Amino acid sequence: MGAILTQHTAWAGAARALATLRGRRLLEPRRLALVDVGVLGEFVRPAGTYRLKARRLHDFTSWLLERWGGDFRGMRRAALAPLRREMLAVPGLGPETADAILLYAAGRPVFVADAYTRRVLARHRLLSRGAGYEQARAFLERHLPSDPALFNEFHALLVAVAKSHCRAVARCESCPLAPDLPSRR
Repeated sequence: MGAILTQHTAWAGAARALATLRGRRLLEPRRLALVDVGVLGEFVRPAGTYRLKARRLHDFTSWLLERWGGDFRGMRRAALAPLRREMLAVPGLGPETADAILLYAAGRPVFVADAYTRRVLARHRLLSRGAGYEQARAFLERHLPSDPALFNEFHALLVAVAKSHCRAVARCESCPLAPDLPSRR
C-alpha cells in the first residue's frame, strides 16, 4: 500500500495515510476491499490525490485477492517476468510501483530504479542523464547479484545519498561517493 500511496508525494504524507489505515485495521486486503472507495479516499487524504490513490488501492487489492487470495506468498514463487507484466496491467501500477511491491512486499529480485537512483547513477556517469526507468533497472540488475536483500539495502543507500548530497544542486564535497566521481579520478 505504501508503494501506491507514495506515488508523486513525499513519504511523510504516505506514512500518515498508512497510519490511518493501520489504525482502522485496513492493511489486510480482505478488509480494505470492503471499504467504499469514497470513504477510503478520506482515509488516505494525507497522501495527496486521494481519490485517485483510493481507486488504485482498491484496484490493486482486488487484483491481489482475485489472483493470489490476498497473499503475497504465491507471488514469491511465480515466474518473475510474467508476474511483472501482469502487475503492470493493473490500473495505476507503473513500473516503479510494481517493482517496489515486488521487491518490498514479495521479496523478489527487482531493483527499484527511481529518480534518486537514476540521478546518482547519471552523475557518476554510469548511465546517461536521460536514462529512463527501464534502462536504469536493467543496468543495475545486470551488474549486481540477483539478491532482494542487496537490492533493498542498495536502493535505500542510494536514496539516502541522493537526498543528502546528490540533490538538484549537488553537494559533492561532503558526499561519501565523491572519490568515485568521474571528475575526481
